[in-house]
Amino acid sequence: MTEETLFSKIINGEIPADIVYEDEYCIAIKDIAPKAPVHLLVIPRKIIPRIIDAEADDQALLGHLMLAAGKVAEQAGIADAFRLIVNNGAGAGQTVFHLHIHILGGKGFSESSLGF
Repeated sequence: MTEETLFSKIINGEIPADIVYEDEYCIAIKDIAPKAPVHLLVIPRKIIPRIIDAEADDQALLGHLMLAAGKVAEQAGIADAFRLIVNNGAGAGQTVFHLHIHILGGKGFSESSLGF
């Protein structure tokens, strides 16, 4: 069994969060430490610790997360310009080991504004 995470506790209603979208496969919440005017997280209900831990059976879920990210960005009013970021591992800045996609928008981004 996969260990419970902060995000699974949010999904299960054990910890409050500002949920902006949900469906049977994922939820989207506002980030509590935003790095942009709009900073949202798309989180699968299934616990996958890191993107590298995803398996072939997760392919449809991973595609669904990307489509959900587009819907969430559109609902947030940033459909014309936003970034999607997935951190893999502590060295990449991942602090919660439950796969999630960061949606950043609401400001202009240059190539170097986030270090790449």
